[in-house]
Amino acid sequence: MRYVLLTCLLGFLLCGFVSLPQAARSAAATETPRYNVLFIASDDLRPELGCYGNPMIKTPNIDKLALRGVRFERAYAQYPLCNPSRTSLLTGRYPTQTGVMDNETWFRAEHPDFVSLPQHFKAYGYAALRSGKIFHGGIDDTDAWTEGGEARGFAGARRPAATANPGAPSRASQSDRIVVLEGDGESNGDYRTATRAIQYLEQYKGQPFFLAVGFAKPHSPPAAPKKFFDLYDPAKIPLPPDFAPRPAAPPGFPEISIPRRNADLFIGRDASPEDAREMIRAYYASVSFMDAQVGRVLDALDRLRLRENTIIVFWGDHGYHLGEKGKWSKAYSLYEVGARVPLIVALPQAKARTSGRTVQLLDLYPTLAELCGLPRPSGLEGHSLVPLLRNPRAKWNHPAFTVTRFQNKLGKSVRTERWHYVEWDGGQAGAMLFDHSRDPQELKNLAGDPAFAKNLLEMKRLLKQFP
Repeated sequence: MRYVLLTCLLGFLLCGFVSLPQAARSAAATETPRYNVLFIASDDLRPELGCYGNPMIKTPNIDKLALRGVRFERAYAQYPLCNPSRTSLLTGRYPTQTGVMDNETWFRAEHPDFVSLPQHFKAYGYAALRSGKIFHGGIDDTDAWTEGGEARGFAGARRPAATANPGAPSRASQSDRIVVLEGDGESNGDYRTATRAIQYLEQYKGQPFFLAVGFAKPHSPPAAPKKFFDLYDPAKIPLPPDFAPRPAAPPGFPEISIPRRNADLFIGRDASPEDAREMIRAYYASVSFMDAQVGRVLDALDRLRLRENTIIVFWGDHGYHLGEKGKWSKAYSLYEVGARVPLIVALPQAKARTSGRTVQLLDLYPTLAELCGLPRPSGLEGHSLVPLLRNPRAKWNHPAFTVTRFQNKLGKSVRTERWHYVEWDGGQAGAMLFDHSRDPQELKNLAGDPAFAKNLLEMKRLLKQFP
């Protein structure tokens, strides 16, 4: 009889919890968060890392992280530009839903009801901490953070034109230079970002935290201490097979697919093979410098004995051209090198594994919510990666979508494990189809080849799923 009474009482308590008001449920959920989250971002980083198969580049700390988690081979950003990509990831919605298609728009002006990723963790009892660039510079979700929030640098919905970010020649020309930092780079923002992140780890080690650490490198201008430049011999750096001195779409490709002017490097001037190799060397040096800062943070995590209770995510916000088709930037590119990003998710006590499934950055929001036992906010578009973290080869039928807007025309991309399809202005301004099993560098456009008409129709059907 006693056991029957206890069982009834337990059932009553559980039912009572389910029927609690939202505020009470939130308070209850804050009592026992499962994991901390260390959320590390790198700006303009394509998958040029040792763990992604580049034998030349030196990234020992990120490579070591990959040995303790799942490395996603086919991960894609939702927009090839900082603000739209980051806003998409951090709200769990596509750029066509956030309305953010440039580096000047603040998502909350039109969507004050959206619950951002750090805001969600903060609401459930986590210390939400920011060091470095997570949202776009000057367009932070300030109140979502417990500490580290950045005041918005403008009033209203958009940054004034006078302070707009990319593309203005007077500012962009300053990017086309190579910076050699003194010492270990202590004066650089990325070094300070790592230092602040370490301070947060020390300060909040005794409570659940969501710590977002955003490194700016290898964003232009490429910068690193001399010792990182010394790691690379420019004479040994290969150029891409579709390298060209200036940006232009090759024959058989839509003209709109490659803007005629770069936005980051080699702005308004040609890139000789020698100059190109020097710039790639500088990009690699910047990546190695960023990797060293990642190492400083991970070393502190280990020193404080937090690794075994912390989920670590490392991601890049979009891809980047390093001379492919003459382009030296990311803006407006729906090619593989413009959309593909590195993504590593390391759970406590996990081992190195690789997933070839096609995933998206906006999948991270529902993934982290599930891993940490938090409810999934309504309206999220992504799919939790937890099945792939358990089994990287698990069945997975979700394509990846990327979008951009150029010359008032919308470009849309859909990616599966084998095929990549892009169309501009609903196909009116051109289309591209690539078979990655035979053409991983996207050198041949199959969109007009009758032999691939069936594949084209299938990819068009998938693209219609894009919100």
